[in-house]
Amino acid sequence: MVIDRPGPVTDRITLLGRQESCVYLVGGPEEYSLLGGGMTYVVPDILAQLADFSIDESKITRLIILHSHFDHVGIVPFFRKRLPHVRVCASRRGRDQLLRPEVVAVIVDFNRVLLAREGMEGREAELGLPFGSIVVDEVLTDGQTLQAGDLDLEVMEVPGHSSCSIAVYCPQEKALFASDAGGIPFGDKVFAAANSNYDQYQASLQRMSRLDVDVHCAEHYGALTGDDARGFMPRSMESARLTRIVIEDAYRRTRDVARTVEEVTNLLASESQGYFLPREVMEMVVGQMTRYLAKTLNL
Repeated sequence: MVIDRPGPVTDRITLLGRQESCVYLVGGPEEYSLLGGGMTYVVPDILAQLADFSIDESKITRLIILHSHFDHVGIVPFFRKRLPHVRVCASRRGRDQLLRPEVVAVIVDFNRVLLAREGMEGREAELGLPFGSIVVDEVLTDGQTLQAGDLDLEVMEVPGHSSCSIAVYCPQEKALFASDAGGIPFGDKVFAAANSNYDQYQASLQRMSRLDVDVHCAEHYGALTGDDARGFMPRSMESARLTRIVIEDAYRRTRDVARTVEEVTNLLASESQGYFLPREVMEMVVGQMTRYLAKTLNL
């Protein structure tokens, strides 16, 4: 089953935000964590949903950033100001990235563009833009276990999509929060997202595939349960394998990174009509994957 609208995923996991930008409320009723940092323009949606679901915001104690890309940290400045008691958590590498002015500038710029696309230009200050940095209160490490009420949240370092990617596994719910490190679901496809290091990305997929998962919570396009969840990681691994073949074959044929990027981007764009990110971002991602693989081929 695919759950891509705000509401319960399980009794103790609730999807917030929008279909293309998902944040998860986990735990309760006395303590909750927010997993995922979303995009700035979903802040009003999340506020309305917390009210609709009768969530006491004072019981949200952590906001866990699974990686530091612009579309996964956009709500953090707003909620840090609104809920100063909440501890913002990320990997050590994520913490360091979110202190870098050039990284923060990209986060702010892209979220401004998306606010404008949503007709929300005049609401930047209200929604937490701009900001100078995102301060991480708690650095998370591989093997660490956090609590959200009576739920365990087990931290896994899963680099490859980004150097700072972590996933969280909740054994009681058999739920995996992989963010883009697990691949990006879109319709009947899973897009490979090996932006940082293709070899690490595939190794991380292999590691996550060994978990006992009944619920797969993605940060884009919702959560999967049952057979859909159990089948997601094998599908993601196959997508990564095939995408790697496509990029490597194109590069062997062209011996040119730019031509390979254009060719592969055209292919992916044709398969992703209606995807929330513009072609320019997709082209950037394909460029990162192509440059990495070109170096490994050493032609």
